[in-house]
Amino acid sequence: MTTKAKIGLALGGGAILGAAHIGVLKAFDEEKISVSAISGTSIGAFVAALYAFGVSPEKIEKIALELDWLDISGFAFSRLGLLSNEKMGKKIDEVLGEVQFKDARIPLSIISTDIGRFEKVVLETGDVARAVMSSACVPGIFIPVEIDDHLLVDGGLMENVPISPLIRRGMDKIIGVDLNAGRKYKNPDDLIDVVLNSIDIAIDNATRMQTRKADLLIAPELSAYNRADSDRVQDLIHEGYTAARRMISKELRTMAGVAG
Repeated sequence: MTTKAKIGLALGGGAILGAAHIGVLKAFDEEKISVSAISGTSIGAFVAALYAFGVSPEKIEKIALELDWLDISGFAFSRLGLLSNEKMGKKIDEVLGEVQFKDARIPLSIISTDIGRFEKVVLETGDVARAVMSSACVPGIFIPVEIDDHLLVDGGLMENVPISPLIRRGMDKIIGVDLNAGRKYKNPDDLIDVVLNSIDIAIDNATRMQTRKADLLIAPELSAYNRADSDRVQDLIHEGYTAARRMISKELRTMAGVAG
């Protein structure tokens, strides 16, 4: 009798490109591949948090399609950032309630970066909404989020596809979803594009090294999509679904205890 493997899923950062994660989750559910632990960085943290607390991919899709992505941020008067992403935290609370990590159905890890010490912070306790806010806090755009004695910004600076927490949790099979793998960059359209391009290019080499530790890497081809264009969310979901279905192998089904 085959022992069912513990499968860990790491969802990477990439702004609105993160809608592709929903398609990946839809493919997993369709194949009845259960996840024993999940981790997320930036927009991956947002999707991972919802899924960890039992929100179905279909409901996450509905949230993404109805969400005005510009409404999860607002102008702020601070010397540390132009915008606040407090509204993102409120959206998490609206969907899940004011939940703590310990209440998750699937063990959840979220990656952020301590901008003062410039070190990785793995969040696995405390308030989930604030953890998601910190991980999705693009430096220079959003005000850093304070948690305990840390001043936190986007976790992608340290680990954009968060494989390491899943290794530490002892997963048998680790699957990463990299939204930027093979991405072809183009001239930026605005200030946000300039910042995001700069961050992405800076972390690409590190991400390639880190994702070598994954057993399987799902990398949707998203070069044609703008990370700030919320009009193509449905297309991004389809890209994620297609990429995941292409990568789900007989070996993975066997390890997950799924026939076929």
